Amino acid sequence: MGSAERLSVGIIGASGYGGVQLVRLLIEHPLVEITYLGGSGSVGQTFGDLYPHLGHAVNLPIEDLEPEEIAKRAKVVFLSLPNGIAASLSPRLLAAGCKVLDLSADYRFPDLQVYEAWYKGTPRTDHEVAKTAVYGLPELYRDRIATANLVGCAGCYPTASLLALLPLLKQGLVDNSSIIIDAKSGTSGGGRQPKTNLLLAEAEGTLGAYAIANHRHTPEIEQICSDIAGQKVLVQFTPHLIPMVRGILSTVYAKMRDPGLTKDDLLTIYRSFYRTSKWVKVLPRGIYPQTKWACGTNLCYLGLEVDERTGRIIVVSAIDNLMKGQAAQALQCLNIMMGWEETTGLPQLAFYP
Repeated sequence: MGSAERLSVGIIGASGYGGVQLVRLLIEHPLVEITYLGGSGSVGQTFGDLYPHLGHAVNLPIEDLEPEEIAKRAKVVFLSLPNGIAASLSPRLLAAGCKVLDLSADYRFPDLQVYEAWYKGTPRTDHEVAKTAVYGLPELYRDRIATANLVGCAGCYPTASLLALLPLLKQGLVDNSSIIIDAKSGTSGGGRQPKTNLLLAEAEGTLGAYAIANHRHTPEIEQICSDIAGQKVLVQFTPHLIPMVRGILSTVYAKMRDPGLTKDDLLTIYRSFYRTSKWVKVLPRGIYPQTKWACGTNLCYLGLEVDERTGRIIVVSAIDNLMKGQAAQALQCLNIMMGWEETTGLPQLAFYP
């Protein structure tokens, strides 16, 4: 496909980790062309000024245009911005005829009261727009994403945790009140802005939990779990910061409803559930994933175990938080929205070793 026929795409928030992943992916996508890079803090600089090692591939200027002007250049706009900003831009972009993929939390909740309770900030006035958003987890909502104009891309922790949980909830295999999620993320999940706890001197050589019992991804996970289970589901979610740059490992525990369920039964159920999901790999029995396996890809690896002694199912999920947990999953959603092959422009092999 020639450049004249390519889909024009813009990125607002191109200077952060999520934005730079999007640039890397979109510049190599055969069916799109980046026509706009936006951001308020870097206006006047080029992308090469911000990232000298990437300027040879894309060196567009960073601009701060009004949404209506952006819509004249781009038919699709990715928003890779701090929480609370997309809500002021998306309604205007949509009204101007753009499709919008938001990588923040602004459009992950159809009920904005839930959003406002967990993400303190300016009260939301875009309730009608929020109701039109589709949650951007393709393995669950592929059909809805295909017809959407606004996608609220799933968070990184929720992606890893939900992909581990969905078959269990769909089949009613576990006690929904027994779900515990123990998850660990690399430091890039905290973004590019300086934070004391993410300094090398602070994060290296140590491992710690944070936001226990009140992490903002908790209601996001519970919302989707409840939708699948058909009843309200509460989970115990504890995140940890681990001294590495990329990756999430999420270990999920839940009590079995059927004590006769075997590991082979579980493997059969998971393989069947994800049989059309090219980005989810259910590992053979006795093999459990590592974050490095997913590094630089849109893949999610799942390892399964049944503990007959305790009556629990244990599922281990590994993703790259900046890819399947952020930018690559957003591109997967775009491929679905445009009716393209879901794997187009997405790396299928990890950076290894």
